[in-house]
Amino acid sequence: MLKAVIFDFDGVIADSEALHLRAFNEVLAPFGLEITAKDYYKTYLGLTDADCFKELVQKHRKIFGDTGVETLLKKKKIAFGKLAKTEADIIEGVREFLEMLRANKIPMVICSGALLAEIELILEGATLSDYFDCIISAEQVNRGKPYPDGFRLALKKLNENSKEEIRPKQCIVVEDSHWGLEAAKKAGMHTIAVTNSYDAKQLSLAEKIVAKLSQLTMPDLQKLCN
Repeated sequence: MLKAVIFDFDGVIADSEALHLRAFNEVLAPFGLEITAKDYYKTYLGLTDADCFKELVQKHRKIFGDTGVETLLKKKKIAFGKLAKTEADIIEGVREFLEMLRANKIPMVICSGALLAEIELILEGATLSDYFDCIISAEQVNRGKPYPDGFRLALKKLNENSKEEIRPKQCIVVEDSHWGLEAAKKAGMHTIAVTNSYDAKQLSLAEKIVAKLSQLTMPDLQKLCN
C-alpha cells in the first residue's frame, strides 16, 4: 500500500537544471572554464554542488589555486538565486499530480541534491511549499546520490510524524536521473522516472517511466506498492 511519495527537485518539480548549469558557468568563467551541456548531463547533473566543485577542483587544481570549494559554493548560490527569482518554472503536470496526492492524503517529501535555500526560493515563488511535509537537501546528508542516505533520512522524518510505521516498500520515489534511481533502489523504495532530463533508455532502472507526472493515476501508484 502506498504511504508516501518522495520527489527529486531539479528536473522533476522545477525546470531548473539549465539554470544550475548557467550558474556553474558564471562561477567558472573567471577561471577560463566552462561545463558544456553535454558534460553537465553526462557527468555532473546527479551530483551535489559540493561534489561537482570537488571534482572540478581536483581536475583543474592549478587553475583554481587557493580558491576552495566553499568559496565556489557561495558564489554559485548567489548566481543561482538571481536566476531562480526570474526564470525558474514548474514543470508541466506537476501541480496536478501534487493535487491528486493531497486529495488522497498521501504525504509528500522532497529529497534533492540542491541547497535548501534554492529549493525554498522556487517553491515559495510557485506557491507549492505547503504540499510537502519536509525537505531533505544537500546540507543534511554527507553522501549525495547515488548513495541512499537522503532517501533513508526522508523516511526517518516521515516516520517521526506518522501514526503508523512507513516502510521503504510503501514509498515511491520520483526521479529524472539514473543517479537518483540507483539511490532509491538502494533504499528499498519503488521508482518512477520522468523523461525531463534523459530519455527512457537512460532511465531503465525505473519501474515505471512517464513523460509527465499528470499521466499517473492513483491506481498506477498503488499497483507499484502492492
